[in-house]
Amino acid sequence: MAQSSSSLKKSKAKRDHLPAKMPKRPKPVAAKKRAQMPAKPRAKMPAKIAKRPAGPKLARHPGPEPVLHLIKLCVGCTDIADLRAWQKQRRAEAKRRYNIHVTRAFPKRGEELLAGGSLYWVIQGRIRVRQRLIGIGEHVGNRNDEGGIPHCELQLDPRLIEVQARHHRPFQGWRYLEPKDAPPDLGDRSGRGDALPPALEAELRELGLL
Repeated sequence: MAQSSSSLKKSKAKRDHLPAKMPKRPKPVAAKKRAQMPAKPRAKMPAKIAKRPAGPKLARHPGPEPVLHLIKLCVGCTDIADLRAWQKQRRAEAKRRYNIHVTRAFPKRGEELLAGGSLYWVIQGRIRVRQRLIGIGEHVGNRNDEGGIPHCELQLDPRLIEVQARHHRPFQGWRYLEPKDAPPDLGDRSGRGDALPPALEAELRELGLL
């Protein structure tokens, strides 16, 4: 139905009285203050976030050509199995993936030792096994009977690598061992044919036949 002329006049009169643009609602006082405040500079994130160290990384075999080794008497162990069981127990107690050996003297040639060097263990008068050196540092929690004197912590790869048995006279502490003087691994026969059983090889060495 068409609108009457009177209703059209009324609607036109209402449109004429409306403002061209509705006024904006005034901003709250708090919002005005925030707008007037200078913008705070955003904190820059570091390019690389440093991670918490999780102990030394275990060395992989074969490693780089060794520069220098250590040799030490294994006191209290009668064979390799004894050393392996004792070190496994110590790792479980300390909840570590690697073994440590605490000694009083700090090696001054640490960089050379960590360039592929190992700690060779003398068991019952023979060099029998070696462990890769993966770290050297100060031991946290010194021995109770040493009066708080700083000690060195030799960090060792848990893998025991058997070497060709070789006699060695007793000595105290640890000593440097040049690579040319270190016995080869049992698996390294250097083209000498099939490997001999360790017991037979030890007897032949005692007789001076190897």
